[in-house]
Amino acid sequence: MPENAFRYVIVGSGNISRTYLKAIARSPGLELVGTVSRSGRPIEDAPSELPVFPSLDTVNVPFDAVILCTPNGLHHQGASEAARLGKHVLTEKVLEISRKNMDAMIHDCEEAGVKLAVSYQRRMSPENQNLKRLLESGALGRVFAADMRVKFYRDEAYYKSGAYRGGYEIDGGGPFIQQAAHNVDLFCWFFGMPAQVVSMLGTCMHNIEVEDHGTALLRYSNGMLGSITASSACKPGFSPVLEIHTDKGTVILINDEITTWEIEGVENPAAGKEFQVHSGANSAAVEDTAGHEAILRDFAEAARENREPAVPASSARLATDLILQIYKANVR
Repeated sequence: MPENAFRYVIVGSGNISRTYLKAIARSPGLELVGTVSRSGRPIEDAPSELPVFPSLDTVNVPFDAVILCTPNGLHHQGASEAARLGKHVLTEKVLEISRKNMDAMIHDCEEAGVKLAVSYQRRMSPENQNLKRLLESGALGRVFAADMRVKFYRDEAYYKSGAYRGGYEIDGGGPFIQQAAHNVDLFCWFFGMPAQVVSMLGTCMHNIEVEDHGTALLRYSNGMLGSITASSACKPGFSPVLEIHTDKGTVILINDEITTWEIEGVENPAAGKEFQVHSGANSAAVEDTAGHEAILRDFAEAARENREPAVPASSARLATDLILQIYKANVR
């Protein structure tokens, strides 16, 4: 057991909890001291000695923070429970599925004086961070268009793996708020919120309540035009693509790696393959946990140093805010 380790408890025992189990094991200075599972089911591959508790208020080992790995629409419950216990909160994406629940989470954590952040690990990619700095400095020139394509595939077995999948009540929607949420977060992080949204959504390949394919058109107050396509219906599944066009040229990223750099007078900031982000193109299973490790380390440091984490709730909520606009703006 690492001395003075930052101690996490994972809430939830589904597939994504395995990602955090591995990420913590690969991160010196971090420790997983327990899990919370209403069903009593342990996380797959977890050490047999790792205790499983039925609820947060029954955890009887010292811990510093929780990682919420419950379905989207239950995040506010776990966050409020942790805040009442004075524990910091890191939640799997998205922050929540409604503005009301996001407001409640943020309020409860602020009142308790604990940190609240979201695992939007694509922000930790060096290439995305380099691009963010260049966009903020204006070095890329005037951005007039940005187009994001998140054309993934999920089979029927995926949607049948949980009663809540493919519905609005708990999932909050289809691929926009599920598979593409990480990419929508990047779009908001890079460009902010649009002034106008129009969308067309459809259910094309699956027997589900929500969309499995759709496109949104975005108009920004500075004149930039954007588009986001999100899908879980595009066989066999493709890596996400972001194309940025400016008055100085074009940047194209495929799965967060710069593959085209044609910007006049600006050196390509490509960082290479030192940091590989899971693409999610045709599977939710994450093997490379580098992004999650970076999020977990940063969150622990933020809590100890009493600073803002890399992906604070105030910023991370923009992805849900935009997705809710996209759902509301659906042209039928």
